[in-house]
Amino acid sequence: MSEPQQQKWPMQHPDRIQLFSLPTPNGQKVSIALEELELPYEPHRVDISSGDQFLPEYIRISPNSKIPAIIDPQGPEGKPLTLMESGAILLYLADKAGRLFPRKAHERFEALQWLFFQVGHIGPMFGQFGHFFHYAKQQCDHPYPVERYTKETRRLLQVLEDRLAVVPYIAGPEYSIVDIAHFPWVDCLDVFYKGRDQLKLGEFKRVQDWMTRCKSRPAYERGAKVCG
Repeated sequence: MSEPQQQKWPMQHPDRIQLFSLPTPNGQKVSIALEELELPYEPHRVDISSGDQFLPEYIRISPNSKIPAIIDPQGPEGKPLTLMESGAILLYLADKAGRLFPRKAHERFEALQWLFFQVGHIGPMFGQFGHFFHYAKQQCDHPYPVERYTKETRRLLQVLEDRLAVVPYIAGPEYSIVDIAHFPWVDCLDVFYKGRDQLKLGEFKRVQDWMTRCKSRPAYERGAKVCG
């Protein structure tokens, strides 16, 4: 890291993966994966409520000013690698560890489509639901945004419900980074956004059972509150 980055986020273990994050759903995805994959890492809290994400030293790590981001001092070919975007980080970590993502081409592309489904739909739409239903109630009293994102969130939950009717985990028969990408966002609907009744989350029985299985893993307990 550069000197300004070192001053803001000093490294105690420069040989480890450096994680810059906060326990939001996107942040939890990476810390849970790091714990599950048993990759050595050093966490650094990026306080988005204080604007840390807009500091020049953080923008050098994450040009889009979002968390999480990582620096791997031992990246491909032994060269340091800096990565933003949680989906890309998950895929990189799984490949680095050789676990939690299919290796064969057919299964790999099937899993990739569901990883992209989370990145392109689950995260953005669930986030908009939470914004208008929970955080922006005082700023926007028009019913349209809540109605729109409630409907879309329930539609996406049904996609997951239907998928889990044919496979035990979202990418297929085994737990993977695809599940890690999804379940913090599903959990967020209830825990952070208080949307259980609004979304009728109890109607999605398979999703609820899958969530219980995902959250029962020891890596969840270790990883969910990293950088908190």
